[in-house]
Amino acid sequence: MSTEQLQHRTTVNIQEKANLIWAIADKLVGVFKPHEYGNVVLPMCVIKRFSDTLAPTKQKVLDMNKQLDERGLMVKKGFLTTASGFDFYNISPFSFEGLLSDPDNIADNFRSYLNHFSENVVDIIEKFDFDKEITKLDHNGILYNVIQEFCSKKAYMGADEISAVDMGYIFEELVRKFSESYDEQAGAHFTARDIIYLMAEILVAPQREQMADEGITATIYDMAMGTSQMLDCLGEKLHEIDPDAQLTEFGQELNEQTFAIAKANLLIKGGNADNMKHGNTLSDDKFDGYKFDYIISNPPFGIEWKNEKSAVETEAKRGDAGRFPVGLPAIGDSQQLFMLNGIAKLKDTGRMAIIQNGSPLFKGDAGSGESSIRGYLLENDWLEAIIQIPNDMFYNTGIATYIWVVTKNKSAEHQGKVLLVDASKCCVKRRKSLGNKRNEFDDASIALVEKAYTAYQNGVYTDGDLVVETKVKDNDDFKFTKVVVERPICDEDGNPILKKGKPQADSSKRDTETIPFKEDITAYMQKNVLPYAPDAWIDEKKSKVGYEIPFTREFYKYVAPRKSDDIFASLQELEKQESELMAKIMRG
Repeated sequence: MSTEQLQHRTTVNIQEKANLIWAIADKLVGVFKPHEYGNVVLPMCVIKRFSDTLAPTKQKVLDMNKQLDERGLMVKKGFLTTASGFDFYNISPFSFEGLLSDPDNIADNFRSYLNHFSENVVDIIEKFDFDKEITKLDHNGILYNVIQEFCSKKAYMGADEISAVDMGYIFEELVRKFSESYDEQAGAHFTARDIIYLMAEILVAPQREQMADEGITATIYDMAMGTSQMLDCLGEKLHEIDPDAQLTEFGQELNEQTFAIAKANLLIKGGNADNMKHGNTLSDDKFDGYKFDYIISNPPFGIEWKNEKSAVETEAKRGDAGRFPVGLPAIGDSQQLFMLNGIAKLKDTGRMAIIQNGSPLFKGDAGSGESSIRGYLLENDWLEAIIQIPNDMFYNTGIATYIWVVTKNKSAEHQGKVLLVDASKCCVKRRKSLGNKRNEFDDASIALVEKAYTAYQNGVYTDGDLVVETKVKDNDDFKFTKVVVERPICDEDGNPILKKGKPQADSSKRDTETIPFKEDITAYMQKNVLPYAPDAWIDEKKSKVGYEIPFTREFYKYVAPRKSDDIFASLQELEKQESELMAKIMRG
């Protein structure tokens, strides 16, 4: 199935299910505030997803449980999971729909039903802190109505009809809606499937043929996994190449609700749900010492790490033994900490695609933590490519974003190089906006970006209205020396004042120059400084090497300003139109 077909199927499922579930939220009006709807609807969706998935084997599980009780066996898990066909089960005599048969006791019966899930599902439900919501629903007389709505045919959420990826996006659409109603940051960086598929294509492109021939056994990791859609989509891509691929997914997520959804998602897919960890990746790393084949992630933009400061600084003191060995970014933005976390967890043969906004390209002067982190990537020759994607590609933000492609095992022809890919004009308009997402990648867009990336050379690639431009740069093109230029203190006659035979620097005349690393510093001074200040010199003790990736400047196109005659003619035409319009209004 093509990316466009997958996106269409997902869009239909998202709209149908999300609209239905949003309508169910109307039952909560007056009892819950709009931003609290998610506290009810999200856990109900997870519970119904489990219930519908288990429904075909429900009786088989009950029969097995009865047999085990009759035989007096206390250790039941293996038998019951075999009966259910999943790594989870429910041994309640109630079905989800059966709860409606006893309206007077529905709260007690519902709690009993939930408590009869296997322990791994109970743990997920507890993450939602759902019991207090059941009490509130029951006390206000609406628990029955809510369960009844989830029992409708349109609310069916079984894994046989709705894939894990589609279900994940339904969850994300709901979380986005609920978050927007409370103006929360949650939902601001959900990553649409089209972007993830591009990232997945770029990750597998260099090894696609080899993987198809030899098969795939791989570990994949997302350090800010949300509801785990990046892991799902990358897994889909790898299974396209090798239907028998052996994949092990790992992820960590801070938000309890989205973590619970991710864990439920993997459990239903048949993966090891224990690999989904709850906690703060920066201050409470759950995968210390792990190394992964593929890392795919979209960590938050512009979020401060003030609360994690102590733990992060302690980790930084570990040097090369820790995740943050080369400097720390400004406290107001944690993006590059996630970048360093990914680098630390990447196998020597691994590949990472991580989304960043524009600030990690240039923020921070020579000697700063941000500059040092860029230098860490470049000096180790781990940065393979940076791809600018179009604006208005995310649900809740329209800013410029970039995919950084990192590998510790560059091919020989890529060594010492970085490919810059301007794909900002390679998208199609959505027929209907989804939040701020007005643009998307279709199959042709993804194919064109992959073609440009795979070619790894300077070029312009087109397909109809789609345009991608690429430039290959040396690592040292992003390196510079920042020097301090001094001029002497002079006496009344303009002669330098000497001390021990040396001129003394006048701090009021002090200046700095940023000199490209490839350029000879002496030659630069002779050309750009000394003709205007012959007495200037460089204080070499203060020189610092820095790193900056001026992506926008590399693709800047000069556009000549309009001629004054053309501007005057346009103004005259506008005045004429205004006069005609006013005359028409006055006549009317």
